[in-house]
Amino acid sequence: MNPTLRLWLRGVTLPIVLLTTWWAVFHFGWTDTQLFVPIGEVWDTAVRLTDEGYLGASLQASLGRFFAGFAIGSLAGLAVGTLLGLSRLFERLVGPTLHTVKQVSLLAWIPLISVWFGLGDPAKIAFLSLAAFFPVMLNTFEGIRSVPRDLVEVARVFAFSRTQLLRHVVLRSALPSIFTGIYLALLYAWLATLGAEYLLTSGKGIGNLLTDGREHFWMDQVLLGVVVVGLVGFVLNLIASRIEARSLRWRGRSTAQY
Repeated sequence: MNPTLRLWLRGVTLPIVLLTTWWAVFHFGWTDTQLFVPIGEVWDTAVRLTDEGYLGASLQASLGRFFAGFAIGSLAGLAVGTLLGLSRLFERLVGPTLHTVKQVSLLAWIPLISVWFGLGDPAKIAFLSLAAFFPVMLNTFEGIRSVPRDLVEVARVFAFSRTQLLRHVVLRSALPSIFTGIYLALLYAWLATLGAEYLLTSGKGIGNLLTDGREHFWMDQVLLGVVVVGLVGFVLNLIASRIEARSLRWRGRSTAQY
């Protein structure tokens, strides 16, 4: 069997088991609880909300905020992490403050952000940017500081300029750590998207869809929201994995040549 197909089959085994169990619980009458609904009702709700345009608009709003906050936070984290890694002076001036601020729970910023930015999209994007900033910043800093000194010395022997040293040695060696930070930023930013929509209830979004379902006890809508959140998270992880694999192909070639 093809290794890729075998890996894919392993990945879908658990979801298939869970969905089959979900269907069987109601099909065979093993429960009559109102806290759960048949899978068919969730599907019907998905079709209805899609036809009404509500599900698409909610997903579009959430993804728009997510990508905006993720991009702003990641770029800021990459810039600050690079400065911290390259400049001892900048680290001494700014590092202690940043390391103190990162200890503050992300949710603790909600009251302050809501006062500064209100309850609309600017507040949510600011919250998501904060969620994405710290993992990228910290992993970029650690990646740059972990570059082997031998590589830097070899680059200097070959008379690399500062730009060449930064681009071809420092950042290239730090890429695995940077991608780890981006992975974490994806996870934290998507979770923060739902948290922001849940706590800052103004506007549309998947978090608002979940909130409406909870308030009206529409369990089909709540379960639909959970499924959508999981699927979006899976797709984001898949995209990040593909980008990382393409960006780090040179590592495999270097190993093979060696």
